[in-house]
Amino acid sequence: MMKSLLGPALGLLLAQTVGAAETAAPAATPKPPLPYGAPVTLETARACAKAAVQTATANGWFMVVTVLDAGGHIVLTERMDNAQFGSVEPARQKAYTAAAFRRSTKVFEDMIAQGGSALRLLKLPDALPIEGGLPLVKEGKVIGAVGASGGSAQQDGVVAQSCVDALGQ
Repeated sequence: MMKSLLGPALGLLLAQTVGAAETAAPAATPKPPLPYGAPVTLETARACAKAAVQTATANGWFMVVTVLDAGGHIVLTERMDNAQFGSVEPARQKAYTAAAFRRSTKVFEDMIAQGGSALRLLKLPDALPIEGGLPLVKEGKVIGAVGASGGSAQQDGVVAQSCVDALGQ
């Protein structure tokens, strides 16, 4: 008796699945990425780093903050006293990733956490898919990026966000 009910039940499930696939709405067209704009100025990079260091200091964190222009070139790197020198390159790589791909490095971290085909992101050259990198946007255009390193990924993200907030984004 169980065998005779199993076949029709599977058939009904398959028919519903196929029918749902045929009537599913088409996928929405993705929004185009933000365009690149004029590069971040040294004055803006300094304001960004100042806010980031203030946040790190207030929390007792020792950070490295790097600001890159829209082309991925260093505008400013600030290493706080007692920050580990091993955080200099990760801060740059986080900023590079955010500028090159025009999105937060947290997006990549979350994708990798899902596993599967997202693991291919680990092969992106010079990209660091760990929270702490954010694009800097002015008038709807990416003008650069900030990367922070020295604490946990979440702490790095808080410090990077303070830079973005200080610039009024």
